[in-house]
Amino acid sequence: MAWVDDKCDERCIFWLNGMAGTGKSTIARTIANECYKAGRLGASFFFTRGAGDLASSSKLFTSLAKQLADKELEFRRYVCEAVVNNTSISQMGLEYQWRQLILEPLARVKSGSVTSPLVIVIDALDECNNDDDIQLVLQLLANAKSLHNVRLRIFVTSRPETSIRHEISEIPEDSHQDYILHNIAQSIVDHDLSVFFKHNLELVQRHYSLALGWPGEESIELLVQRAGGLFIYAATACRFIREDGRLAGSRLTRLLQHDNTALQLEKKLDEIYITVLTHSVRAEYSEQETEGLCSKFRYVVGSLILLFDTLPALSLAELLQMPKEKIDQTLTHLHSVLDIPKHQDGRIRLLHPSFRDFLLDERRCLHPQFRIDRSLTHQHIFTNCLKAMSSHLRRDICDLKSPGALAAKVDRSEVDRHIPLHIQYACRFWVYHLQQSNIKACDWRAIQIFLQHHFLHWLEALAMIRCISDGINMVRILDSMVRVSCSSQL
Repeated sequence: MAWVDDKCDERCIFWLNGMAGTGKSTIARTIANECYKAGRLGASFFFTRGAGDLASSSKLFTSLAKQLADKELEFRRYVCEAVVNNTSISQMGLEYQWRQLILEPLARVKSGSVTSPLVIVIDALDECNNDDDIQLVLQLLANAKSLHNVRLRIFVTSRPETSIRHEISEIPEDSHQDYILHNIAQSIVDHDLSVFFKHNLELVQRHYSLALGWPGEESIELLVQRAGGLFIYAATACRFIREDGRLAGSRLTRLLQHDNTALQLEKKLDEIYITVLTHSVRAEYSEQETEGLCSKFRYVVGSLILLFDTLPALSLAELLQMPKEKIDQTLTHLHSVLDIPKHQDGRIRLLHPSFRDFLLDERRCLHPQFRIDRSLTHQHIFTNCLKAMSSHLRRDICDLKSPGALAAKVDRSEVDRHIPLHIQYACRFWVYHLQQSNIKACDWRAIQIFLQHHFLHWLEALAMIRCISDGINMVRILDSMVRVSCSSQL
């Protein structure tokens, strides 16, 4: 915040980096909120892998431009001019969008006519699904230093990935400031963690009428030691304890019984995740029952963590072709690691991306009954997508009875009524799941049959859900995959 206010500091980028679970996104939200209350927030974008458009850079600059235009009237005028001059600007490359929608409009505004400093918050840049785009975005953001009529402040957070560190190092030192979150003095972090644990466990104590003073200072100190500076550990631990108040004491004991202070930070996360998972499979279950539950876990949770967009439980059940009750049963004891809304339209989300990383890494998830096979799971989802589309897609799917009707003029509620959410998901992402599958094991005959019978139906559905441009990219991917498959068989 001092950097935001410092008129003498010409560095336009502040890069906050830190390991998974150290609290980067919480800080980004806090800064965005403080700047909003002070009238200085120009725009924000929070990257989230597996959340559709939030995992892609394709909507980054258009989203930022829209927010800036809503805030600054003079800026809006120049953005509107850019859109009028090129109505296809949303389909153009990142560099063109940055210059036409943000940099040049800001360069044209009169000095003093817009808020200054103007803050842009970009969180979790490492969650963008294209490394080349990440590097390009950082290169483009550095151009903000050329602005003279407005002081643009760009706050960026990410893990210290090699590609991002390298690109930041290429930016001149007078254009950026770095801050390493996990290098904050341990005493400061431990104090904050202690406050966090006391507050959350006091809520548990009051809600479940536990003994006054529970869990006690000694337990709080041990929890802080176990957390090792990771706020995601603390948050997961508190959710795990709170999930069932009748078991709060035993769950607390389970977290404290193993001394993990000598473990590396990543291993601390692994430990609490495996604690949550093993607790979801009770000891009294038979070996056969346990294997059945774990198999269902790998299928349901594996799909959840590898979806390219979030889905409600009912839509997930329809996509996976299993009763919703079984989805609910599988997720019952996973509220510590998943955001599972109470209302049926709410989308299920990961509470932290490190849980996905843990489940997919055989070096970290040492329990094979919980480990997710990335390629096999993508293949299962692809197969289900193909089945769902084959059974649902048809000509004139929205019953418009007018071949020349404009998709843009069809009410979205009408589209959603005729094309359920799981079918929309399948239409948008089946090729990407195919791409991530084992190509050699692909049933190309099934794909050929689908395209022969439903290619035009698929394109029509994409048009109705405003995703026809995705279809172009998917056809290109299919073409390249077929070529690779054919060449490997020669």
